[in-house]
Amino acid sequence: MLEDGLSYPVRDDWIGRIIIGGVLGFLSVFLLPAFVIVGYLVRVLEQTIAGEDVPPEFDEWGDLLMKGVIGSVITIAYTVIPLVVYGVIVAIVGGTSGAIGGDAGALIGVVGILLALAFIPVLFLIYYAVPAALSAYAARGEMGAAFDLDLLKPALFSTEYLVAVLMPIVVAVITWIITAVLAVTFIGLLLVPFVQFYGQVAVFRMFGSAFASVNDRVEAGATGGDADAVGGDDLAY
Repeated sequence: MLEDGLSYPVRDDWIGRIIIGGVLGFLSVFLLPAFVIVGYLVRVLEQTIAGEDVPPEFDEWGDLLMKGVIGSVITIAYTVIPLVVYGVIVAIVGGTSGAIGGDAGALIGVVGILLALAFIPVLFLIYYAVPAALSAYAARGEMGAAFDLDLLKPALFSTEYLVAVLMPIVVAVITWIITAVLAVTFIGLLLVPFVQFYGQVAVFRMFGSAFASVNDRVEAGATGGDADAVGGDDLAY
């Protein structure tokens, strides 16, 4: 999976795509280019899930922008809502501890400390869920698919998807190292957005591959189950 992901961005006529992606990365401070990049990454998921082995081109810019906006909304929904709920729970527990006082208050305070320490696991759960949600949206082409638990569960509880989530950490570390080396010089600093775009495309390739493999297996199992059911009916008949 790692080898496939790292080789994916430079397949076919790759130089133009990397240049466009890097330039958009430079211009991301203006927001619209950032949405276009997100839309392109969603398109990477779409084509990977569809079985394509070559990265998509930068075309149909309006479609890329729309996909980027929807993808960003999905990401924000999966990020902001859990963090708000988590923050409210921590605040309530902390406030209750101070109001009650005594041994009971101290016990609740300990619970509050444990909840505060759970911040990093909460962030990991968000990081774990967002790619699956974006992959579901890419697979169905509907925003609601990103919140369809029946569609998400096979991926979220699979080994393939867990590996696909952990592997990008390796890519991220490699990207950070390259970025740090390039940032030493001004010319190198100009290359950073291109390296980051390359890493993003590789990572989303891995997400899409894992989602596709899991859901293909689930659908094949469902089809097999239907066939068995039909066969059973024929025998009964």
